[in-house]
Amino acid sequence: MAGITKRIIRSPIRLGPQTIAVCLICIGATAAAQEVPVPVYEVDASWPKVPLPNKWLIQAVPVITTDHEDHIWAISRARDLRPDEAMATTTPPRGDCCVAAPEILEFDTEGNLVNAWGGPGHHPLWPAGPQTIVVDREGNVWISARGRGDGLMKFSREGEFLWDFGHRGPRPQPGDTLPPLVEDNTETEVLPNGVFVFNLDEDEREIYIIDYKRVLVYDMDTAEYKRGWGGRGMPLDEITNDSIPPYDWRAGPPPDLDQFAPALHCVHISVDGLVYVCERGNNRIQVFTKAGEHVFEFHVANHTPARGPECGRIGDPEFARCGTTWNMTFSHDEGQQYVLVADGTNHRVWIHDRFTGEQVGEVGSPGRNAGQFYWLDGIALDSYGNMYTGEVYMGKRVQKFDLINGDGVRRFR
Repeated sequence: MAGITKRIIRSPIRLGPQTIAVCLICIGATAAAQEVPVPVYEVDASWPKVPLPNKWLIQAVPVITTDHEDHIWAISRARDLRPDEAMATTTPPRGDCCVAAPEILEFDTEGNLVNAWGGPGHHPLWPAGPQTIVVDREGNVWISARGRGDGLMKFSREGEFLWDFGHRGPRPQPGDTLPPLVEDNTETEVLPNGVFVFNLDEDEREIYIIDYKRVLVYDMDTAEYKRGWGGRGMPLDEITNDSIPPYDWRAGPPPDLDQFAPALHCVHISVDGLVYVCERGNNRIQVFTKAGEHVFEFHVANHTPARGPECGRIGDPEFARCGTTWNMTFSHDEGQQYVLVADGTNHRVWIHDRFTGEQVGEVGSPGRNAGQFYWLDGIALDSYGNMYTGEVYMGKRVQKFDLINGDGVRRFR
């Protein structure tokens, strides 16, 4: 069979109550040209261009995204500025460094900072800790945050306020004491703890929000609630309002769960219309149809602790990172054969086959040098497949990785 190669075409189908990935084998001498190689990346240590103006210093970057012009947008959370980084803010300055950069940063593909705005005082509803940014096809910038009274807002690319999604709970004012939040996974009108993570389906004009243990879908223009579901597609009224219990990670991977295990950390829609949800509390990515039907799921670096007493808050004596599915994006090829998963616990990008869930590659290693990661959180691709990443906590940077085995075709814009 000299010169004969095989091509594996995978399409997810439903078989009874379960879903599997079926491999259809096609044999032919020309099939090799249609195979999709695992993407390979090389860091561009010259990106972004530094120093930034005005003694600005990038802070924690929880999310990074690209727009239709292949400009790169990053959130830089000003509240994470440390005293030893803020000596230029005193009067007189205690030192030459630094001032927190504006919270919305726009770079071109060469790494030049072309736009910067946002932060405390930019708008009366501006959040203390913005979390997610999406730029739509018209160039509008959507920003969300988790916090009492926070929500989702829409701005022009220059930072002019355009629209508020609403569905806000009360925002604490100085001296206020609000009652503790009570989880209610059937509530869809008021989102009292803000909008942590969202994404847009511009073809259907819908907003996808992940909140507590559920996916919620709203109209992109009217903010009207349309539908929602929980882990493995369960109805909202079947989702528990209790905490998901910890497990002993030393004894093995997380136990099998129908419920989502928070924190849910991303939601993305593939080119074939499937909805991918990052379930950091279970090292899992669950895949759904847009109607909420569970298609399949796979785990990422499942030996890593996903939740439990070690997974406290920053500053706790026993604090440690947990969970592996912090964010993800799809590969550059036409069918998006792979998902690239940002793992802020192991400080790597894992590459998995999108249809089988199999791990097929990785990018990076723990560290602070170019090409390494420390608290990786944000990940996005431009239309040529180059990868951009953002780091939080003490990482506080953005990086670019060139796709060195791409086809040079511009896609998905």
